[in-house]
Amino acid sequence: MTEVEKMMRGELYDYSDPEAMELNLQAHERLEKLNTVRYRDFAAYRSALRELIPGFPDTSYLITPFRCDFGFRISVGEGVVINFNCTFLDGGGITIGNHTLIGPNCQLLTPHHPIDYLERRKPVETGKPVRIGNDCWLGSGVIVCPGVTIGDRCIIAAGSVVTHDIPDDSLAAGNPAVVKRKLEKHDD
Repeated sequence: MTEVEKMMRGELYDYSDPEAMELNLQAHERLEKLNTVRYRDFAAYRSALRELIPGFPDTSYLITPFRCDFGFRISVGEGVVINFNCTFLDGGGITIGNHTLIGPNCQLLTPHHPIDYLERRKPVETGKPVRIGNDCWLGSGVIVCPGVTIGDRCIIAAGSVVTHDIPDDSLAAGNPAVVKRKLEKHDD
């Protein structure tokens, strides 16, 4: 099994492997293109965006600048808005549901390094998937840690650090983020 196959399966992999490094370098070249294309040149913007994140829907928007590790490990639903300055470390896979709003400076992080300090000296990591449900709103500066699932219709307050799963219809805040209350339909 190759190191990239291990990465795709969420197993410990060597990120210094030439194939993994090449995929990362390709992503950085695509990011350079996306982050410098004129936003008014909508066709070029969409083309650069789809080179980085295949299948990115026409109904969704990503406002640059943007950073990620690979791009092809990101799945975005319909009607999503990803505001500027977001960082998605996507080796473990990131899924964003329909009609979700991601505020500026958010970080969705999938890499998990070994706990043992001697193992951590090696160029190895696992990737734990991050999943954001439908109709969510992540305020500015939210950090979502590896392996976290945020349910449908959730609001995560600005500046929160999400270290554990958040159930559907929750308003969560803090570091670490905790559910402050359940949200009701059409709740203000």
